[in-house]
Amino acid sequence: MARQQERARRTRAAIIRSAAVEFGKSGYAAASLNRILEGSRATKGAMYFHFDSKEDLARAVLEAAVDRYRASTERWLARTDLGPLDVLHGMIDEIALRLENDIIIQAEFRLIIEPEFYRDIQAGGGRILGRAIRQLAVKAAEHKQLRADSDPDRFTRTLAAALAGQRYIADVLAGPVDLRARFAEALEVIVDATSTPEWTEEFRRVGWRVSAKLEDLNLGL
Repeated sequence: MARQQERARRTRAAIIRSAAVEFGKSGYAAASLNRILEGSRATKGAMYFHFDSKEDLARAVLEAAVDRYRASTERWLARTDLGPLDVLHGMIDEIALRLENDIIIQAEFRLIIEPEFYRDIQAGGGRILGRAIRQLAVKAAEHKQLRADSDPDRFTRTLAAALAGQRYIADVLAGPVDLRARFAEALEVIVDATSTPEWTEEFRRVGWRVSAKLEDLNLGL
């Protein structure tokens, strides 16, 4: 029984990964269930045992992405060895790294701009990231890294929009784009407008204290 359950779990995970690749490349409407099956090496019967439809499969990909956003933000928020703004930099650097390398996160980004999934934006990875950004903005003000009159909601809206914009721009520009550098640039511009002179002086001397590492990411299911 345990062996059968593990085999079923692996089959489901393989189908989700293959679906993420297909949705990421083709979008939702043009995605082919046959190509998903070929990529997963599962049977049609196995796919319909786990998923009722293509929409059900897409939502499983979205749920997997939410789990990854949650795991990433919670891990960074738990750091006590860094100041809030360094934690924020590390966290969004990891999101950029995932957008470059994680097929589940890449697929979620493609799916949520499809009309069928507009409403999922409200419960998706972006919302989890936004809550974490706001929490760190509040802490940064408490630690006198951001000015006392800084507005955490305005900070969060502006940064979240800048990050999303950089990701969209990466799709339309010719040639490779260093998304991690673009995310760091967006953060630095916004922080520079709201940080205290003391933090700004220190940052100009030492820069960011931490960055994300690819080997620290769990890219499997």
